[in-house]
Amino acid sequence: MLDDPSTDAALSLRALQDVATANRWFGGTLAVLAELRPLLREAKARGESLTLLDLGSGAGDVLVAARRLATRMGVQLHTIGLERTFPLAHAGRGACGLSLAADALTLPFANGAVDVVMCSQVLHHFEEDEARQLLREMHRVSRRAVLIADLRRAWGALAGVWLGSFLLGFHPVSRHDGVVSVRRGFRAAELASLVDRAVAVQPVVHDRLGFRVTTCWRTGP
Repeated sequence: MLDDPSTDAALSLRALQDVATANRWFGGTLAVLAELRPLLREAKARGESLTLLDLGSGAGDVLVAARRLATRMGVQLHTIGLERTFPLAHAGRGACGLSLAADALTLPFANGAVDVVMCSQVLHHFEEDEARQLLREMHRVSRRAVLIADLRRAWGALAGVWLGSFLLGFHPVSRHDGVVSVRRGFRAAELASLVDRAVAVQPVVHDRLGFRVTTCWRTGP
């Protein structure tokens, strides 16, 4: 429902807060940080800072957690959030650092403009052709690595999202979209195959706690 451009902005903002809550309690944030940590470790060894672009940044909660982790590891991390509408981008500006509204399928960045490009729980929103286009754009813009974190399709995940949405007081639209999202999620082999078809890379894919699936591949040194 929230992918519909006609959805009320206030409802979309409320739903993003539900997503942030789910990230905190169901492992979404931890899954991203698990893939990001090695990149921060390398930056620390090089004495370098990093730029991180998050497509579909929502409330910016994952970027806040990423900056906190970077600070603990002694790395300066500059974060950019991207959303599809001005109201959503405006709402996340405080948490994201720099926030902009743009089309993720035609990113307004030059080749290799950002060190790390990521999307968390976004890829499953796209059908096959657009999903491949999204991955190609992420690969093009990234200077060092592309990071994908998404939902792992499983009956346990469906039950968990449904029951958890009541316990955590989610809006009914968030509950509906959460269940649909899990049904559109990926198994590890499916995600690896999609990346291979899009950018001719065979990534290592990890199953994470909370029915999450992640991968990160290098685009440069």
